[in-house]
Amino acid sequence: MSAPTDFSKYRRMTSAIKQHAEPAGELTALAREVREGVGRLDWRMRAEADAPSPGAAALTVLSRLSRAGTHTPGELAETERMHPQSLTRILATLTSRGLVTRTADPSDGRRSLIDITAAGRAVLREYSMSREKWLAAAMDRSLSTTEQELLRMASQLLKRLAES
Repeated sequence: MSAPTDFSKYRRMTSAIKQHAEPAGELTALAREVREGVGRLDWRMRAEADAPSPGAAALTVLSRLSRAGTHTPGELAETERMHPQSLTRILATLTSRGLVTRTADPSDGRRSLIDITAAGRAVLREYSMSREKWLAAAMDRSLSTTEQELLRMASQLLKRLAES
């Protein structure tokens, strides 16, 4: 029978390695954890929302128009990193549902301008409120007051990262 293995030397060695680990590697691991957590949370909020979703890409377009105002289709495709062909289909659907309008650009009649309608804002608001309602209930049910405060601070950090 062999003697029990002494792991203390191994623990000291791995501790020293961790202390001198490349910060970029640690940041990459943290970035992955944040991305996965945010992605899973977004998926869960979409699944739990009790308002009908116009679709992820359509929500992206409506959100952009709501925040930043009128865009040309080309500007939308570029800022949202969409293929123009995909955006054309999305805009056709949103236009037919009365959620966006398409008008001729007064300075260049060959271009069109896309804007969100009151109905589009209402759909976006209803869907957002549904997601926020579920999230607030989940935070109340699952997180302590201290954890809620930590999440409040983390949300500010996430906003800063998004704007950097």
